Amino acid sequence: QVQLVESGGGLVQAGGSLRLSCAASGRTISSYNMGWFRQAPGKERVFVAAVRWTGAGLYYADSVKGRFTVSRDNAKNTVYLQMNSLKPEDTAVYYCAAVLRSPIITDSRTYDYWGQGTQVTVSS
Repeated sequence: QVQLVESGGGLVQAGGSLRLSCAASGRTISSYNMGWFRQAPGKERVFVAAVRWTGAGLYYADSVKGRFTVSRDNAKNTVYLQMNSLKPEDTAVYYCAAVLRSPIITDSRTYDYWGQGTQVTVSS
């Protein structure tokens, strides 16, 4: 079992930045693909970004490409999502997720473990 806890969410003005962290426990995440998803009120959960277990593959939704950066620190068993140039439409609950070396990385149905989510609110 992998337990995931997100942190770093909050209220920020448009154009601002936040860094989300996802701390894992229970197992080392070095063999896990790690993903970030978000869910806005009344909408489905959607893919935001992901990093493969090798660290070499980085994936982003078109809506965040160039503004968000996903990274991992296996020594700290933590994954990060740096969010810059935030927009009101980025407002959502952000979830961290983990899956063991799956070839599919952008589909939420692939992931086995989820955090409880952290709220990000971007004001205009």
